[in-house]
Amino acid sequence: MPRVTIIETGLVSAKNRELHGSYPQMFEQMIGAADSTVTFETVSIAAGQPLPDVEGLAAILITGSPAGVYDPLDWIAPLEDFVRTAHDNQVPMVGVCFGHQLIAQALGGTVRKSEKGWGLGRHVYDVAPDNGVIEGMRIALAASHQDQVITPPAGANTILSSDFTPHAGLLYAGGTTLSVQPHPEFSVGFALACCEMAHAKGHAPDSLVAAAKASLAEPLDSGRLGGAIARFLTRSR
Repeated sequence: MPRVTIIETGLVSAKNRELHGSYPQMFEQMIGAADSTVTFETVSIAAGQPLPDVEGLAAILITGSPAGVYDPLDWIAPLEDFVRTAHDNQVPMVGVCFGHQLIAQALGGTVRKSEKGWGLGRHVYDVAPDNGVIEGMRIALAASHQDQVITPPAGANTILSSDFTPHAGLLYAGGTTLSVQPHPEFSVGFALACCEMAHAKGHAPDSLVAAAKASLAEPLDSGRLGGAIARFLTRSR
């Protein structure tokens, strides 16, 4: 039975957790919709739990977080070491948003706040042809970020891209590590809540928030990327 270890790097507020679930719960629902045989364990480093030993883990998923990968948090460097070990050991591993940025930084890429500002709402990405992971030519997904991977690590291929986020999806050398900037795990309700949070904190102007919220009335392809992530994490090593 496939087992995914979720590394929780950020905590959803109590109010939003009640309405939309925690980040691990969102991923469990997303992956479970694609493969009901998968089981899960969560390690919340955001809540102070220690990282597990990579040895013996079947698959790893690193969540999003309000933190930046360059923040002076005492768990960032150990998580980078954990990522490098998992990548070297060819353990199937996926990172989303913060997880995407953390994996890229750990493996030699550059991450920083983008001068383009906040990416909110529904974003459409070009899908690299014949990438072996994500089908189709374009994909629409929820986004909520200002930080971006500016320079991918050597050997990482960009498989999702847009004008706003040129390196929105990376498939790493060896084919067992994948990371994406957008959020296939988000419900429309939580994506709207993220727009409201960015606005309330003064991170995003009224016009951007209004456009982002309006964009979420259009369909998202979350299930397509969610299914791809489920297959990536559970395929035989």
